Amino acid sequence: MKEVNIYTDGACKGNPGAGGWCAILEYEGKEKELSGGDRQTTNNRMELIAAIEGLKALNQPCRVTLYSDSQYLVNAINKGWLEGWIKKGWKKADKSPVLNDDLWKQLAELLKTHTVDFVWVRGHDGHKYNERCDEIASSYAESLK
Repeated sequence: MKEVNIYTDGACKGNPGAGGWCAILEYEGKEKELSGGDRQTTNNRMELIAAIEGLKALNQPCRVTLYSDSQYLVNAINKGWLEGWIKKGWKKADKSPVLNDDLWKQLAELLKTHTVDFVWVRGHDGHKYNERCDEIASSYAESLK
């Protein structure tokens, strides 16, 4: 199984507001940058879409280490929130609906194909790929204002 690193970030100018996302795929020293955005979105949606689009870009099952500065994304996986939401019919512990369930469902499907370790990195802390993703996502969001 190929081992791929994916670095992601989402940005929003206003929350909600114009948003952008970026995913950088790194495999055997080669890099591929993906980006996009939406005129009316939230930061959390952009964070999720970055991860989804990064995983969708893989054309075969891979072992992935996905780096994100989004605790929302990383904690949902690493702390088992996503599994709980699925078991509870997309409800949170307080019985309220899970926000962004459309995107969480897409991510859950991709996690059936790939073996993914989610790693949190501190944002704006000098991490090369996090800084690059932030720059690209922020520029995309800015272009949609």
